[in-house]
Amino acid sequence: MRIIAILSTFVIFSGCAGNYNWGWYAISPFNQLGSTNISFLISGLGFTVSVSIISIFFATLLGLLISIIGLSKLKFVRYINITYIEIIRSVPVLVMILWIYYGLPVLVGINFTAFTAGIIALSICDSPFLAEIFRSGFEAVPKGQNEAGTSLGMRFYERFRLIILPQAIKIILPALGNQFVYMLKMSSLVSIIGLNELTRKANELVVSQYRPLEIYTFLVLEYLVLILVISYLVRRMEKKLTN
Repeated sequence: MRIIAILSTFVIFSGCAGNYNWGWYAISPFNQLGSTNISFLISGLGFTVSVSIISIFFATLLGLLISIIGLSKLKFVRYINITYIEIIRSVPVLVMILWIYYGLPVLVGINFTAFTAGIIALSICDSPFLAEIFRSGFEAVPKGQNEAGTSLGMRFYERFRLIILPQAIKIILPALGNQFVYMLKMSSLVSIIGLNELTRKANELVVSQYRPLEIYTFLVLEYLVLILVISYLVRRMEKKLTN
């Protein structure tokens, strides 16, 4: 909270010192207009959080699947892993969102809502990075433990579930937390197809209030608070797993 107070104070005083005619009344909680605008801006929080959580969930599942494929001893199977990662990482997130929303319905004949298209696009775009995170975590587990499981007659999925995955999760949890923060920020791109999340709400309010700097400053603070809370929860979880 101290960081937010310092940032807010800096923005206010820097605005007073410049030539810009600041209109903080537009987002002030002490008048009816400002309170209404703040409520309107915050109303997009639900979509931002839900899109991010659902997208990171499916991206994690897809990334885990791709990383497991990369553990195969068969070359052509590993090539599937490499090809998928290299292709998807090369596509910008915004382009993927637009293609899923406007292009995919033409191919499959199904119209997606902005919410669904955003989840599909974000999940696909984040999955290669999560696959690489999982791969690095799997490789960090001592090979001797995997070999010990083999000597005990354990099958691959048993070794993976009981030996490799539990240890890898502890190693990669900070990186997974960073990806969730990344997902929260990337969810703002879904506003381009009309999802009423935080950024879309800010854009709509700018059109009606003509106070872009003040409104976008409030948007920055919204994301700052949200990401600080998520970072705190991830650190708490990390401490519990390491104890």
